[in-house]
Amino acid sequence: MSEHRPPAFDRLDPLSIDDLLSTEEIAVRDTVRTMLADKVQPHVADWFETGIVDEPRELIRSFGELGLLGMHLDGHGLPGMSSVDYGLACVELEAVDSGVRSMVSVQGSLAMYAIWRFGSDAQKDEWLPAMGKGDAVGCFGLTEPDHGSDPAGMRTRARKDGADWILDGTKMWITNGSIADVAVVWAQTDDPSTGSGQGKIRGFVVPTSTPGFTANTIKHKMSLRASVTSELVLEGVRLPAEAVMPEVTGLKGPLSCLTEARYGIVWGCLGAARSSYETALDYSRTRHQFGRPIGGFQLTQAKLADMCLELHKGMLLALHLGRRKDAVGLTPEQVSFGKLNNVREALEICRTARTILGANGISLEYPVIRHMNNLESVLTYEGTVEMHALVLGQALTGENAFGG
Repeated sequence: MSEHRPPAFDRLDPLSIDDLLSTEEIAVRDTVRTMLADKVQPHVADWFETGIVDEPRELIRSFGELGLLGMHLDGHGLPGMSSVDYGLACVELEAVDSGVRSMVSVQGSLAMYAIWRFGSDAQKDEWLPAMGKGDAVGCFGLTEPDHGSDPAGMRTRARKDGADWILDGTKMWITNGSIADVAVVWAQTDDPSTGSGQGKIRGFVVPTSTPGFTANTIKHKMSLRASVTSELVLEGVRLPAEAVMPEVTGLKGPLSCLTEARYGIVWGCLGAARSSYETALDYSRTRHQFGRPIGGFQLTQAKLADMCLELHKGMLLALHLGRRKDAVGLTPEQVSFGKLNNVREALEICRTARTILGANGISLEYPVIRHMNNLESVLTYEGTVEMHALVLGQALTGENAFGG
């Protein structure tokens, strides 16, 4: 039996996860990290403090130039990169800010993915190349003021008027909404074949310049402040028959898009956690109290050890899901498994980091409070903790508990 001499322990990569990545994957990660350090990191704390992102369309265009928009989709000039590549990019984006990652995720994994998977050839040709370059911005209209976790109850309606469709309704908490050129909007349709007055849900590709479409920026947020969040109002929006996405009816359309976006969150939230952990680790080695670094006290070390454990267990889970997605695909339950665990643990890491920094933990001079506030939104959007727990509960027991 030969005796191996392992490399020295790395406090930032304690499980040597980098050894599980290919040279190409590390290059993708490092390229995204470098771009963000140059173009976004110096400004993001100010964006969060003011609630205003400087030139968001130009920022999205710069992401398109790097190939980040719809990077895991193929055809129509899109990069066609792996799910792991996309996941690694999400980590770097969210290590800067969850709002920045949301901007990219909504463009690529919700708006573009919906058109890519369910749209007509004409819709794909019109929108996907421009969206991939960042020349066109998209948003995804599913959530409503009174219907979040239960999208089947949506009140947005699409009715036929000759060959056209007329859309009326309101969508809420829509990322990129007020800077978008196109909105993917989900609506109930009047379908006499159901015989119950309840129509089938259909998806529509809606140019935001269409008369009757209005997007209002939501202000007074305490989370995701470095992100454009909007209310969409549709009042008599007339669309041609070609606006409907032909390849899907029912909730499976929007829910499959959410599953795609949730996969990015499984990775992305760990970026916020990593940033907070590394900040707390550095702080513990330089902050002195009682004549020594606070990292020399047992309680601080216990906090850091727990943060390190959960962060890197989460990375292993994300990497496993990414490899499996590339190889055979993921079930919605597996994605729920990842989002439920990783976001919950990432938020706890940020909260613990805040305690290590003490009063400095609430200052925007450090990223921790910003990440912590952002993850309060990530915890509940695209499926709350309760919804993902029930998804897993139903898969484990065979019993549907969603109806109460």
